Amino acid sequence: MIEVFQTLKEVIKVTLSNFSEADNRLYFFYLVSSGVIAYFVYFKTNQKGSFLNYIFNKKTWLSKSAKVDYLMLFFNSIIKVVLIGPYLAFGFYLAFYTDDFLARTFGYETITLSITQTLFFYTLTITLLGDFTTYVIHYLMHRFEFLWEFHKIHHAATTLNPVTQYRIHPVELILVNIKETLVFGLVMGLFDYLSAHQVHAITYLGINILSFLFMFLGANLRHSSVKLKYFNFIEYIFMSPYQHQIHHSNHPEHFDRNMGSKLSIWDWMFGTLLRSKQVDKITFGISKEIDQQKKYESFSNNLLLPFVSIYKIITNKFLH
Repeated sequence: MIEVFQTLKEVIKVTLSNFSEADNRLYFFYLVSSGVIAYFVYFKTNQKGSFLNYIFNKKTWLSKSAKVDYLMLFFNSIIKVVLIGPYLAFGFYLAFYTDDFLARTFGYETITLSITQTLFFYTLTITLLGDFTTYVIHYLMHRFEFLWEFHKIHHAATTLNPVTQYRIHPVELILVNIKETLVFGLVMGLFDYLSAHQVHAITYLGINILSFLFMFLGANLRHSSVKLKYFNFIEYIFMSPYQHQIHHSNHPEHFDRNMGSKLSIWDWMFGTLLRSKQVDKITFGISKEIDQQKKYESFSNNLLLPFVSIYKIITNKFLH
C-alpha cells in the first residue's frame, strides 16, 4: 500500500512538473508568453468579442475532446513514472559507451573543444538531429497503418488547446521516448569525447537556448485556435503555429503535411510542406464523417481502439 501511495505521489509530481519546470511546454512562463503573442494576433486580425473569450473559449476548453486531453496528460504521467523513468539512465549508459567506442576507435584527441564550443555545437546538433528524427518518426506514424492507429489518437482532437500536445497514446509515448533517449545518448557521448569530459553530464540535461526560444515564442499556440502565421519565406524553414494547425485539419488534402516540429525545412525537402497562405479555413479531427469522429470522444476508446483496429487489420490481412 505504501508503494502505491508513493507511485501516486510521483505521478502527481510529474503531472504538475509540466507547469513548473522550464523544459516542459506547459511551463507557466511559456503559457504567459504565448498569451502575449495571442493578444498580438487578436489585435492584428480584428477579432470580435473580448480577448479572454478569444483564448478561453468554453467550446474549446470544456469540449469532450479537451477532457480527453486532460485525462491523457494524467494517464501518461503514470506511464512516465512506471515505464519511462529508467530511460534516462539508459541514455547515460549509451553516452558512456559511445564515448568509449570513439576513444578506442580514434584515440583521444590532443586538441579538444572548449566548454563554450562544446555547448554551442551540442545545442546545434541535438536540435537539428532531434528535429529531423522527430520528422522521420512522425512521417512513419502517418505512413504505416499499424503506427497510424496509435498516432490517430493525437489527431482525433476536434478542438486544440496547449494540453493537446500531450494527447498521445502510451505506445507512441514510449516510441518517442526511445527515439529521444537514443539521440540524447549518442550526441552526449560524441561531445563527451570531443570535449574530453569538460562538461558535466547534468549540464546536457538542461534546457538549451534554442528549445527555450521555441517554447517562449509561442509553441503553445500550435495546439490552439490562434492563427499565428509567419512571413511566407520564413515558413520554408520554421514551422508556424498555423502550419501545425493545418496538420491537424480533417481535410484529405492536408493529411500527411507539415510533419516537422520546430523546423519546416524537412517538409520542404521531402515534399510535405504546406504554407499558411495556401490554406484558408480548417476544422480539426481525423474525419469529416461524424460516426468516425465520435468513436474517439471517450478516454477509454482512445486507449483501446488502436489495439482493436490493429487486431482487425491483422485478421483481415492474414486470416482471409
